[in-house]
Amino acid sequence: MSLRINDIAPDFTAQTTQGEIRFHDWIGDHWAILFSHPKDFTPVCTTELGYMAKIEPEFTRRNAKLIGLSVDPVEHHHRWAADIEETQGYLPKYPMIGDHDLKVAKLYNMLPADEAGSSEGRTAATNATVRSVFIVGPDKKIKLMLTYPMTTGRNFDEILRVLDSMQLTAAHKVATPVNWKHGDDVIIVPSVSDDDAKKLFPAGFKTHKPYLRTTKQPR
Repeated sequence: MSLRINDIAPDFTAQTTQGEIRFHDWIGDHWAILFSHPKDFTPVCTTELGYMAKIEPEFTRRNAKLIGLSVDPVEHHHRWAADIEETQGYLPKYPMIGDHDLKVAKLYNMLPADEAGSSEGRTAATNATVRSVFIVGPDKKIKLMLTYPMTTGRNFDEILRVLDSMQLTAAHKVATPVNWKHGDDVIIVPSVSDDDAKKLFPAGFKTHKPYLRTTKQPR
């Protein structure tokens, strides 16, 4: 079965670089960013893991936890982490799932459910679809899914931007416009009447069209 936005994120138990976890219990009341990799010791992913290690404090500040996944055993991840620190200058301190049996990759539709075997003998090319990002909310529902090609490094600043938008729009009756960044004006959702908008947004709002009203970002 394919996954969709607002589906409950599949739960699982897995070994990680920080011991065994049960995914939903590990999330707790946080947001979670699960980002996957097709193979250890791959060049693009090495840069990505290093960058996520660098900006992890930004996610922590937003009540979000990072967890990586790679279709290789945990003992390989520990050796890879040393390479990441050496080449990127940052050591990943977030857990990395060892998906040696491909269980999680299949559960999250990153590999076909009937794919045979384990990570043994597989290459990054045969795991090409395992290049995804999932944002999961505290309610354990999938809020975002992105899958990238093998040769294109992911933009994790964009994941931070989307997380800011999701947390803002979960707390207020607003949506964020194209290319929105934290601090920019936001859109009042159409379900809010003008009378209610005056109460909710005392700083005022601008009506561009009856369905398009903008206001300052709520605090």
